[in-house]
Amino acid sequence: MPPLRRARLGRFAQVFSLLALSCTLASQGVHAAPAKKDAKKPVAASTSKKVVKERPTAAVAAKRVAKSARQPSRVAARSVASPVRAVATSEPRLSFGQMAGLHAVADPLDLKSSVALVLDQDTHEVLLSKNDHAVLPIASLTKLMTGLLISQARLPMDESITITQDDVDTEKGSSSRLAVGTTLTRAEMLHLALMSSENRAAHALGRTYPGGLDAFVQQMNAKAKLLGMTDTRYVEPTGLSSRNQSSARDLAVLVNVAHSDPLVREYTTSPGYEVAVGRRTLQYNNTNRLVHSPSWDIGVQKTGYISEAGRCLVMQAHVAGRKLIMVFLDSAGKFSRLGDAERVRSWVESMGHDALARRTKG
Repeated sequence: MPPLRRARLGRFAQVFSLLALSCTLASQGVHAAPAKKDAKKPVAASTSKKVVKERPTAAVAAKRVAKSARQPSRVAARSVASPVRAVATSEPRLSFGQMAGLHAVADPLDLKSSVALVLDQDTHEVLLSKNDHAVLPIASLTKLMTGLLISQARLPMDESITITQDDVDTEKGSSSRLAVGTTLTRAEMLHLALMSSENRAAHALGRTYPGGLDAFVQQMNAKAKLLGMTDTRYVEPTGLSSRNQSSARDLAVLVNVAHSDPLVREYTTSPGYEVAVGRRTLQYNNTNRLVHSPSWDIGVQKTGYISEAGRCLVMQAHVAGRKLIMVFLDSAGKFSRLGDAERVRSWVESMGHDALARRTKG
C-alpha cells in the first residue's frame, strides 16, 4: 500500500476512535465542560441576589467597639521580600464611630464627620460640638504628640538616624519610600513625619529617643496626662494602631499646645519638602491640600487615616478675624474632612457678616 494512502487511513482511524469514545462517555452521563463564556452565566445569576443584613443597634455596636478596643492588636510579622496582597472583601470595614452609630447624630452644618469640635482659641468659646466626648482611634493625629515631644526634648536635630527593620510597619502593611538603611537627620525625619505623615520616620524618632521606644511611649502618655487629656492613650508613635485613642476635647487641647511650638507649626504647614536619599532626591508633599490654598491661614494642622478611625483632621486657623481650633474625626469620605473644614469656615464667616450688619444697623 502506498505511504500516502496509509497515512490517510491512519487519520480516519483516529477520528473514528475519538467519535466512539465521545459516544461512550455520553452514554455514561459524562459531558464536556461548557465554554468559558457560558460558564460565567450561572455565576452572574447567583450573584444577582442581594443579601440584606440587619444593622446592629447603637448599643450593641458600642459594646463591640469597647470589646475590640480592649483586645490587643495582632501584629503579623512579614518578610520584606514577601509581597503584600490585598484581600477583596464584600463590604468596606466599618470604623469604630460607624459601629457605635455616631454618624446618626445630626448637626446644623450636616458635617460628614461623626465627631467635630470648633472653638475659639482665645476665649475658649465652643462654636460647634458633635460627639466631642466620644473616644475613638485617632490614626496619624498621633504624630502631633510625637512631633511635640521630639521638638521639646531639645535633642540634636542634625544627628543622623537610620531606618531599620524595626521601623517597618507590620501592623497595617503600609508602604514607605524610606527603605531600610536610609539615613536622614532627626530634623528631616521630623519634617516628613509631621508634613507627610511618614510612618517609618515617626517610628524611628520614637525608637531613637533616650531610653528607646518604650520610654518614648511612656512620655507620650505622661505628656497627655500633664495636659489634662484624660481620654487619651498612646501605644506607639505613628497612629497605625487603633489602640491610640482620644476625644475631640483632648485633641483640641493638644492642638492649642502644639500651636505654641515654632518647629511643629513650621513643619505641619510646610507645603512640600525634598530630601536626598543616596543619589536620589525624593519630593514629599503635605497630606492636607488646604495648606496650599491662599484662602486659608493655617497655623498648625495634622491629618490621619486608618480604617478603624476614618478620615481625621485637626487644625488651628484664622477665620473671620478669629483664631479657631477645629477637630474632625471619623469622616466617611476621602475628601469630606476638608469639606467639613470649608463648611465650618463659611459658617463662621457668615456669622461675622451678620454680627457686623447688626452693629452697623445699631
